[in-house]
Amino acid sequence: MSSPRWPALEGIAYGGDYTPEQWPREVWHEDVALMREAGVNLVSIGIFAWGLLETREGEFDFGWLDEVIALLHENGIKVDLGTPTASPPAWFFANHPDARVITRDGVVMGFGARGMASHSAPAYRDAAVRIATQLAKRYGEHPAVVLWHVHNEYGVPVGEDYSPHAVREWRLWLQERYGSLDALNAAWGTAFWGQHYGDWEHVGAPAAAPSVVNPAQRLDFARFTDHQLRECFIAERDAIRAHSDRPITTNFMANQHGGCDLWAWAREVDVVSDDHYLWAADDEGEIGLAIAADLTRSVGGGNPWILMEHSTSAVNWQPRNVAKRPGEMARNSLSHLGRGADGILFFQWRAGRSGAEKFHSAMIPHAGTESRVFREVVDLGAKLSRLGEVRGSRVDADVAILWDFESFWAQDLEWRPSEDVGHAERIRAYYERLWRDGITVDFALPGHDLSGYKLVIAPAQYLLRSADADNLNRYVEAGGTLVVSFFSAVVDENDAVHAGGFAAPLTPALGIHVEEHLPLREGDTCAVAFDGQSLAADIWQEDLVLGDAEVRGRYLDGPAAGAAAITRNAYGAGHGWYVSTRPDAAGLAAIMTEVYADAGLRPADLPAGVEAVRRRGADADYLVAINHGTETVSLSVSGEDLLTQTSADGMLELAGGDVAVIRSPHTAGEGGPH
Repeated sequence: MSSPRWPALEGIAYGGDYTPEQWPREVWHEDVALMREAGVNLVSIGIFAWGLLETREGEFDFGWLDEVIALLHENGIKVDLGTPTASPPAWFFANHPDARVITRDGVVMGFGARGMASHSAPAYRDAAVRIATQLAKRYGEHPAVVLWHVHNEYGVPVGEDYSPHAVREWRLWLQERYGSLDALNAAWGTAFWGQHYGDWEHVGAPAAAPSVVNPAQRLDFARFTDHQLRECFIAERDAIRAHSDRPITTNFMANQHGGCDLWAWAREVDVVSDDHYLWAADDEGEIGLAIAADLTRSVGGGNPWILMEHSTSAVNWQPRNVAKRPGEMARNSLSHLGRGADGILFFQWRAGRSGAEKFHSAMIPHAGTESRVFREVVDLGAKLSRLGEVRGSRVDADVAILWDFESFWAQDLEWRPSEDVGHAERIRAYYERLWRDGITVDFALPGHDLSGYKLVIAPAQYLLRSADADNLNRYVEAGGTLVVSFFSAVVDENDAVHAGGFAAPLTPALGIHVEEHLPLREGDTCAVAFDGQSLAADIWQEDLVLGDAEVRGRYLDGPAAGAAAITRNAYGAGHGWYVSTRPDAAGLAAIMTEVYADAGLRPADLPAGVEAVRRRGADADYLVAINHGTETVSLSVSGEDLLTQTSADGMLELAGGDVAVIRSPHTAGEGGPH
């Protein structure tokens, strides 16, 4: 059941970023001995080593890398070999100053960080292909190299580029996309503010201007930027493929960086990988982690994936870098595994003494091998060694939440009705409700085949193409249950309001359209009458025009007092729900209870703070149960705990902070097509 391009590894991949170039040779031998002690079987190397591999333009020194790969190979440790193109050397910018990124405000980015080369500069693309080619020629068939790692976190920290190289490529991209200036003018609505173009040379990048720049132009520039970054990846990938048959990946950042359309990117890699870091300000970071893991699995089509980076403890780049408490590292790791990861890797192996990331945690922290963190690293390696049979199993979900990067890019532009409306907040709210109810979620695009899901939720589908709206309408008509939140189906792919008004494309499924948005003043709240309860809500109301929908909730106050707030529409064999305000957590729970009944879903009866996800293998199911609380809980479970190698006969006692991975025979009727 594994991806056919999975690296040649036994069991679950375990390890992290390894930077031997930062250490004297005598440390290398200590490192590999400690890796073996910890159960490490895969390390990522070379990711930021361009200046030490190509010491001058066209002059290469691979001697030290030969030594490192040989040492790892002798000790049975496999290599994820990086191309170092996220950080061009000093000589590159000295030789090619025109390849620097220019920001939207016209600032030329300097040397000394990473990710600062123009993705459209020919010199950068040539140099990136050259180093990738040389690496592939030398190591493409090396038995230690089982995976290629192109670049690092595309679009971070710089995605958009406004340099002359980018502007030239932007015009070519637009000509290919639209074919004519007439088509471009129509798509961008350039009749507004007298922006009509009569010559391609007059079409510039949407740099900073005296007022708000054309939003359709801004949206297209986001698409262009994503395309240019992906073309850089493809160029390196193809250069490697000419000399190596090993799988190729690049590390995504799932829901922590929205500048790349990961649905498109996932089609270009052999295996999906992701970097995820807890946001310290989130006191329930395990929920944000679950979103990232489910999104990574989803963009990869449900195939197993690699957690390429996460942290053993604190990171170094947030306002307050909170250290992980005992056991938290294992819970994080096994939560990713439960949601489909067959590889658990960290940034980084050994904490660096110098540079911007010296305060970032590592598998070997500054405190050394007698530290709690290293003991937990060794313990996690032992745990993962018992879970090899889980590899290749898949996660099934009955619910899909729509996740559309292009819609997010459009919604996040200026001059929207209220700055209080954010797509990330609404997705988190609906996802969190499902997480607490123990319901596993996939993410999907509105144009995907949704027929296998009992419930589809659109928390923030501001941009909706007509064809995708038709797909959602057909989904409901065929028997599905659809929930749409406010400020959805507002514009088309050119950020133009739909003919017929807000939400008009979904009128068949929802039985309503929106006459007017009614955002609330800062701090204002409202109440909604729903099933005999008064639900608290805030930031937003809408003036709904009813078609066939029934009113399930009415506003008790605010600008829409007395009018419909929540509706339910029977359409074909299914139902479409519309929630035109932002209910609080208790209100959302009440609404979703009714939605679950329509969808034929039953929430899991889990204690508060317990996460449980099932992976389905060829011969058995694997339930990963994680207690994020502090008190022991009882779970109705039967099977063998692979971590403790003990049996659970109908009841499992799971201590606070503990994890169990329960193998059991397939349960009749479980599973699905996802």
